[in-house]
Amino acid sequence: MTEEGTKLNWGILATGHIAGAFAEGVQHSRSGRLAAVASRSQESADRFADQFGGIANRHPSYDLLLEDPDVEAVYIATPHPMHKEWAIRAAQAGKHILCEKPIGMDFDEAEQIIAAARENDVFLMEAYMYRCSAQTAEIVRLISEGAIGEVKSIEASFSFDIGPNPDGRHLNKALGGGGILDVGGYPMSMAMLVAGVACGKGYAEPDAIKAVGHLGETGVDEYTSAVALFPGGITARLSCGVALEEPINVSIAGTEGRIFVPLPWKPAQKGGATQLQLFRPGNDDPEVIEVVSGDHLYGAEADTVARYLDARQACSPAMGWDETLGLMRALDAWKAEIGLSYGD
Repeated sequence: MTEEGTKLNWGILATGHIAGAFAEGVQHSRSGRLAAVASRSQESADRFADQFGGIANRHPSYDLLLEDPDVEAVYIATPHPMHKEWAIRAAQAGKHILCEKPIGMDFDEAEQIIAAARENDVFLMEAYMYRCSAQTAEIVRLISEGAIGEVKSIEASFSFDIGPNPDGRHLNKALGGGGILDVGGYPMSMAMLVAGVACGKGYAEPDAIKAVGHLGETGVDEYTSAVALFPGGITARLSCGVALEEPINVSIAGTEGRIFVPLPWKPAQKGGATQLQLFRPGNDDPEVIEVVSGDHLYGAEADTVARYLDARQACSPAMGWDETLGLMRALDAWKAEIGLSYGD
């Protein structure tokens, strides 16, 4: 935890869309300050810095950001295949790390990144921002207090159509494109969280995964669905995609009702109210549970880092190291089921 009255100085490594979302969040956080930004060109770094209130330190290379003494924590927002290199180098530079999801391309990369964080005694968290939201905390409370009885089934999805852009990040195999790596971690991690809470733990790994999917012309999974079996006989139906628009939601069914989550991944991004729907057996009219938060979604993520800084990893429902490894194991199994490999 940062000392009272001080701010955690953030460096933003890469300047894409998600970096902008996090930078805005830091500006609305309780604990963070934007100290530096790095891009692959001075022009891009300057443009980003000007956009977010005139960030003082503007670097034309990622190396210079890691050498910047003003930077205490680094947000890594590069494409997936670059996460391993820059997370490890950030750890070696003594910087605390928030790394965009997926933390690596596979379990082995995730394990190496976590080993580097442990060896260099720095904080590390995988950036599933929805895990830091008031809405997710409310879902955990409802499940743990038995609001729907015993959890039996989970349905979760995150799928959109990026359009015909084979060279863009989402469909480019060299950039780690495809649904499972880009957004499949959201439904899988939600299922792991819910199943874990239902079993009295922070998370649970699936005992079995079966999946089908469509690999497009660029070799990545354009859309795919998986079924998973969790401890306690809990089943999950999970879907994701980058070339197919589907409903994006979560439904959790138990012996005494069902929780429907209309906006599971980006609830009240700039603060405000979001809603959960609680259905009872035999009643088509849900009880609406309003969740109000004054936190910016990405600001809450930055504050989570600061809160657990001394422990070097976050506590559930945010992503701790063991859960990150479990999630990568599950995503590797999903990829293998549909014949998806990035080793070619």
